[in-house]
Amino acid sequence: MKNFRFKAFSQIFKQVCLGFGGVAIAQLSLLANPSFATPSYITLRVYPADLRETSPVCPSEVTLTQASRPYYEGGYTLDGSASLSWLAQPFTLEKSDEFSATWVAKLQNKYRNCKATAGITKVNDEPFEGNSYLRMRFVNNKVYLILDMTGKNDVNGFTPVIVKKDVKDGNPIWAWSGSD
Repeated sequence: MKNFRFKAFSQIFKQVCLGFGGVAIAQLSLLANPSFATPSYITLRVYPADLRETSPVCPSEVTLTQASRPYYEGGYTLDGSASLSWLAQPFTLEKSDEFSATWVAKLQNKYRNCKATAGITKVNDEPFEGNSYLRMRFVNNKVYLILDMTGKNDVNGFTPVIVKKDVKDGNPIWAWSGSD
């Protein structure tokens, strides 16, 4: 009888310990997986050119997303993406270096005559002040998305660098890092 009680207690003890351990492991995996980070919504306001003609059709704003990866000692990384199939055909990476990347795509027919520029005006519906490191230009039936770290600096006075620039499912994706 003593042996039976000991085995029952032992099994319950293991289940409770593994249950708490499983919860802890699940919580750690949430922190380690950047896909669970809450994204920031970056609004770029579109400023049409003054053509002194009939106004071409341009979007009023474009929204991009960016999310922080989990903290690591000495720095930070932000992952970004732009779901823009409503605006343009599939993007390609036109040119890049460690401080700048430019994607280009042919505009959808609705926007084909749009001549405009765009820059960051809000992040999560809060006014944005500072260097618009994400910009767009609309010219010659094409749209260009520009990620540019020029003039941006981190808390240590270093220029952040672009660590990833690519296209996924026809849309621009990127990552940039700085020191803290």
